[in-house]
This record gives sequence, structure tokens and C-alpha cells, in this order.
Amino acid sequence: MAIFSRSTAFTRVTSIAAQRAIHAAFTWIHNNPKTLIDRQAELVAIPAPPFGEQARTQWIAERFVEIGLASVTTDTIGNVIGFIPATHLPADSTGPVVVLSAHLDTVFPAVTPLRPVLTRDNDANRLAAPGSCDNAAGVIGMLALAQAITQAKVHLASPIVILANVGEEGEGDLRGVRHFYNHPELAGRIAAHIVLDGAGADSAVTQALGSLRFQVTINGPGGHSFTDAGTPNPIVALATALANLGLTPMPEKPSTTLNVGTIHGGTSVNSIPESATASIDFRSTSSEELLRLEVALHRAVEDAVDQNNAAAKYNRKSNRGLLTYTVKKIGDRPAAQLPADSPILETLRAVDRHLGIQTDLRLGSTDANIPIALGIPSLSMGAGGDGGGAHTVSEWYSDKDRETGLRRILLLCVAMTEWAAEQ
Repeated sequence: MAIFSRSTAFTRVTSIAAQRAIHAAFTWIHNNPKTLIDRQAELVAIPAPPFGEQARTQWIAERFVEIGLASVTTDTIGNVIGFIPATHLPADSTGPVVVLSAHLDTVFPAVTPLRPVLTRDNDANRLAAPGSCDNAAGVIGMLALAQAITQAKVHLASPIVILANVGEEGEGDLRGVRHFYNHPELAGRIAAHIVLDGAGADSAVTQALGSLRFQVTINGPGGHSFTDAGTPNPIVALATALANLGLTPMPEKPSTTLNVGTIHGGTSVNSIPESATASIDFRSTSSEELLRLEVALHRAVEDAVDQNNAAAKYNRKSNRGLLTYTVKKIGDRPAAQLPADSPILETLRAVDRHLGIQTDLRLGSTDANIPIALGIPSLSMGAGGDGGGAHTVSEWYSDKDRETGLRRILLLCVAMTEWAAEQ
């Protein structure tokens, strides 16, 4: 696959930025801050917990049709897909495409009070509501870019796929983007993928933080704390397993972490519990480290259960039953690194140079984990503006400097359609 140098990328971006249609798209963005923030307030009022995005799916599908995207469809899990056709290619072209995506879901349960509050603050609009930044900013930024490109009739060398995907947060485990990469008509055609997530106009996530998440459950016969004393206890076994797991060495490089997020079991203080459950989260920039920790978890649980069962047998307390266990994987995000000479990174640097931005490359866990791990030029970036309080009910977003962020993404998208057409 051909790539171009940093100087070639800058020449391309400079040429694109001089086009009349690009300036028309920039003008549309400049003239419509109220439209965008009003849409954002409307969006955040719609609950969208993982596996509960249906109402937002319907809302975004209506917006896709409203702004004139082609071939708008909703797939079997709720991803909404639309197209901005290439300027001089037939609608049924099977050539490469560039994907621009943003996730619809939030971390908040459906019962969370949303009640968006919109105010003016220092010549900017400020929206306070859970999910107002992560990821209403990304979704509205994606809509704005699609509408600006369409209305300005920006020249595109390759089609842009606009993807509003489900299932990025928490238990969603990137399920929307995973499903999209098995799309019967698009799989194998994706030349580049730009993910919009949250606010910001100077950073990009190019290193995908991997994670593995597990639910460990230990079951036993249970019983009365006195008359059945000595019966193997699931909570004791689980506590032993977690204590031993916590002794596993964690390297600083590659950066690796272990967390026990939840633990519960039992029904009363004077009952031997029948079950105990814990959730465990491993994160690392290294796939090998994640595998090492997965092995350590299985070993710790197996050893703890075996030890407790052996003690029950030795003490002749196994007649009522022994402990059993399950280790269920509930999350799997691949670790990966975008190559330093990736065409999408060279192009982003050229765009930032043109706009006078110092590119800040970061590590993160986003929808871009999937395409980066597949070797597809991809990154995740903010959709402009500023925000804070992510994943809390105090979350907020300010559209101050949203325009710069959207200009940045627009130039990157259009430049990548030209690169894709050359492959």
C-alpha cells in the first residue's frame, strides 16, 4: 500500500484547503453554532445506555435522511450507516471508502435524569448534562461535517461512510464497530477510519489501550454457619484467589494495570454463601501482558478452589458438595499501535501544521482500537470545543473553538479520500 511523505501530505492539504467548496463548508460550520448546540441538547435528552441505544438510533437515522445522506440504513444491532458519494464515481462503486464515525451510547443507565441545561458563557454555548461531551460532541460534530460537506458539494475522490455506532462504552465492548467491520458490502473496502470521541482540537489517540474483563463466579452448596461449618465457602475461595492475583507483578513498561471492580455474594452473616462473584479488569498496551494476566487469573481461581475443596475433603466436610467455578470473559479490546509513518498520521500532522496546531498524540481505549488492530489507518480525535466531568452526572461541554476542531477533521477526511483513491 503506497504512502506519501510528510511534505507530500502538506502539499495535498494546502491544495485542498484552497478549494472554493472547502471554504463554503467552513462557512457553513461558522454560521451554524446555534443549530449544532441545539441538536446537541436534543440528543443528550435521549437515554442511550449500552444495549439500550434504540431511541438514539432512530433519532440519528432521521437526521441522516434530513441532511441528505445517501443509502441510509440501520443494521441488525443498531448501527446507522449513511454515505456521502464520491464526486465522480458511480453510486454502486466498489472501490475504497473512508469512514467517519461516532458512538451513540453513554455510560449512564436509562433511569439517569438527563435534563440538559444550556447557557451562554464567555461568548460560547455551554451545555451541562450527562453525556453532553462523551459522546454527544462527537455525534453532533459528525453530523455537522456530513451536512457541511454535502451542502458545499465538496469534491471527494472516494466515498465517505458516516457511521453512528452503538456499543462503545463499558459492557458494549466496541460491539458496534466490531459488527461494522463484518459489513457484507464494506468489509475489505475500508481504507481509513476517523473516530470522533468527545471534545478537543489538538490531540489524537493513535495507541490503542487493550483490555480484558472477566466475571469470576464460584458456587458451592452453602449452608448454616454453625451446623454446616467446614463446608467449602465460595467467598473465602474467591477472596483467596483475588488476594493471590493481586500479588501478580505489574510492569511499568509496557504500561499494565489490574483492577477488581466489584465483588458480591452471600445472603446473611450466619449463612455459608452459595455463590460469590467478582469482576476484574486488565489493561495494557501489550497483548502479551494481557494474555499473561488472563493465565494468572485462571491459575489463581483454580488453585483457590482446589485448596478449599481439598480442605473440605480432609476435614470430612465434602459430603454436601464441593466448589465449582466459571471464569467468563465479558470484555476484550485489542491493544495496538498506529505506525509512525501511517498515512493518516502524516496527513493529520500536515493538517495541524496548516492550522497552526501542535499535534498531541495519546493513548486511549476507543472505537479506533478495532481498525488499528486490523492494520487500517485509523485514529480517534475530539470533535472540537471543550468539556469536562466525563462519565459523571456533572458532565459539560462548551462549543468554544468547536469550529477549529471541525475544520481540522474536514481537511483530514477530504485528504484521506484522495489518498484512498490512489490505493
